[in-house]
Amino acid sequence: MKILVIGSGGREHAFAKKIATSQHVQQVYCAPGNARMAQDGIQLVAIGETDTENLIAFAKMQAIDWVFVGPELPLYHGVSDALERAGIPVFAPSQAAAKLEYSKDFAKQLMARYRIPTADFRTFTDLDSARAYVKEKGAPIVIKADGLAAGKGVVVAQTLSEALAALDAIFLDANYTYADGVRVVIEEFLEGEEFSLFAFVNGTKVYFAGVSQDHKRAYDGDTGPNTGGMGAYSPVPHLPNTIIEESMATVVQPIVDALYQEGIPYKGVLYAGLMLTKKGVKVIEFNARFGDPETQVVLQQLESDLARNIDDILHEREPEIQWRENSVTVGVVVAAEGYPNKPVSGFRLGTLAVPAQLELFAAGVKKANDAYVAAGGRLFLVSAQAETIDMARKEVYDWLEQQEFLQTFYRKDIGTKALEQ
Repeated sequence: MKILVIGSGGREHAFAKKIATSQHVQQVYCAPGNARMAQDGIQLVAIGETDTENLIAFAKMQAIDWVFVGPELPLYHGVSDALERAGIPVFAPSQAAAKLEYSKDFAKQLMARYRIPTADFRTFTDLDSARAYVKEKGAPIVIKADGLAAGKGVVVAQTLSEALAALDAIFLDANYTYADGVRVVIEEFLEGEEFSLFAFVNGTKVYFAGVSQDHKRAYDGDTGPNTGGMGAYSPVPHLPNTIIEESMATVVQPIVDALYQEGIPYKGVLYAGLMLTKKGVKVIEFNARFGDPETQVVLQQLESDLARNIDDILHEREPEIQWRENSVTVGVVVAAEGYPNKPVSGFRLGTLAVPAQLELFAAGVKKANDAYVAAGGRLFLVSAQAETIDMARKEVYDWLEQQEFLQTFYRKDIGTKALEQ
């Protein structure tokens, strides 16, 4: 098979590298990809992730067997729809199905209709009403911008002033203004253990695709601004299998069935951001794709042939999906100073070579002569796989502590929640 991956981040790097190991795969292309991917045999294609016309032309010219869409932006712009209209198979949701991610209000209304457990909520389209509701409810409270936000449109406000400031920022930010104005979803604050559950989906067929725990806040101790994710580990050793089974049965299968009944069949990877509360599992959010940085650790736990698994699901054959036992993967993101607000860029990162026991998945980097330079907020993720969280953490942090990446930072507590448990 020849496979095209769309995207340029660490998620796409991890996915492309994993499928490149398949004996069934002749070549993996990535559009546009990033400079570090080429070291892993991934062929870069200089086409933007929303350049539909050229993506279709390339896929036809290379006789691509199927396309995987990694990030949310091309899904939002209907790239998967256009590829399928051109007769090119895609493992990614349609623009309509991806609304489950890019419209928080759509997702919440769907969950309410089909009684899928989630936090209580209200949706607002004007600032004054939203502010009045927040003052009535008090803090802590969750403020979510309705629309594409690259994982950063959510504020978990611990104080009333923080919540009101978040509302002001969203209603005044042109990025959140659409043809029908601004919408904000305000939710009750849920307490409990947060985790990410993934599934491969085609129609009403659902297959478990890994579990992980992400670290969204920028700094140690879950402090600082929300980010796209500063590290993750997989699986979640202190999460019982019964909870995963409950999540698949009460959340994942029902939301897939709901979309199907609404005439919006889902295909691709479904991400369920979940909270284990005292009243059971509840949905925080859905994403219409693999998570980043969760993909980088989850896929290392997959024992079976990912490319074959997806090809089977696409062709409605029963896949043989197998996961590693007695191992865990820990990944730590290295970010540029100033991330997630105004990251610095252009500084040297060196060769980004890692020892054999580690993996490095790049995101915001470019090549300059014989070295890589910073060209984004999250620069790369380094991961290790070991028998325990403690052992994997040690391998990653021992290496990071030996490096001299100036103008960067990383969290030093990835995986400590599992150790505490």
